[in-house]
Amino acid sequence: MQIGIFSVGDVTTDPTTGHTPTEHERLTAMMTIAQHAEDVGMDVFATGEHHNSPFVPSSPTTMLGYLAGRTSRIILSTSTTLITTNDPVRIAEEYAMLQHLSGGRMDLMLGRGNTAPVYPWFGQDGRNALPLTVENYQLLRRLWDEHTVTWEGRFRTPLQSFTSTPRPLDGVAPFVWHGSIRTPQVAELAAYYGDGFFANHIFWPKEHFARLIGLYRERYEHYGHGSADQAIVGLGGQVFVRKNSQDAVREFRPYFDNAPVYGHGPSLEDFTDLTPLTVGSPQEVIDKTLTFRETFGDYQRQLFLVDHAGLPLKTVLEQLDLLGSEVVPVLRRELDAARPAHVPGGPTHAARVGARDAALAVGPGADAAAAGGADEPNAYDTPGLADDDLVPASQR
Repeated sequence: MQIGIFSVGDVTTDPTTGHTPTEHERLTAMMTIAQHAEDVGMDVFATGEHHNSPFVPSSPTTMLGYLAGRTSRIILSTSTTLITTNDPVRIAEEYAMLQHLSGGRMDLMLGRGNTAPVYPWFGQDGRNALPLTVENYQLLRRLWDEHTVTWEGRFRTPLQSFTSTPRPLDGVAPFVWHGSIRTPQVAELAAYYGDGFFANHIFWPKEHFARLIGLYRERYEHYGHGSADQAIVGLGGQVFVRKNSQDAVREFRPYFDNAPVYGHGPSLEDFTDLTPLTVGSPQEVIDKTLTFRETFGDYQRQLFLVDHAGLPLKTVLEQLDLLGSEVVPVLRRELDAARPAHVPGGPTHAARVGARDAALAVGPGADAAAAGGADEPNAYDTPGLADDDLVPASQR
């Protein structure tokens, strides 16, 4: 089990002090948080990609490349890379470069953005969100998997005998998660390619996300990548932890009530009852997180949001200290012990290189044969597709 944190990178006024960090202060704090996450034993740090206020991480590869030089163990990821408004050629090259610089300690999560205006900002039409997702990802996969690509599509100029550089490290492309909070076509795309599916279930009741993950697992098996319970699933969540629950609730309430994403809505108590948000003691965080497996099955990655809504850096680092010392070791031990032997752990570059080499030793794999005979996902002519995923969140 890989356990880590993600940041949406919001610049929010601290409701208890009135202090609003500068963009520089917020970016610097995010780098400190990521490095401290490694220090306390976290497995993953992930950042979103945003191009609108009040968020600052507009260039994830710059941030993660910096962190690659400042860390030695932690996996560096995105919690959104915009597949719709980034050119696939740039994604292929920038993330392959990050893969080399980090020694394979990276992956990325593809999504569609947190606000509709991002599309025209980058020369696209938001009404094409799903077709863009499918076409851009089909091209991205080819750019990583094939040395020379000749390609023509609907949304960008053709490519003639093009090779993206650098080539993926060890000939194995970065691992890709597809993030969604409501769109079944994204689950289908992840299943077709045998990629991971990430459900950031911090906003809605668990039953909604159980249906999405269930669809992904069913289609993962359909495409021949393994049994449904072997599909690669990640979950989001949010915690605020103190030694005792009363202190946690008292301290976090003003931040929750004024949060730019879900403040001024349901009460803290309603939100903790209906969503994964846990505000309490280390044992309460452990107990609630362990229930996720009951709903979603065995999964490979758990990411917590710990630094938004104006929380000061000192408080966030204290959160990480408690998570690293009292929560993460227990969760990792309990979840790994419960996972059946045939269900894989979290994806790493070394494991994927080993699996590739093992498959080459015995000849073409069943996965490739099964997927190769299936029709590729197509969002162009499918009735009922709509850009219904543009909501304020960092994971799609």
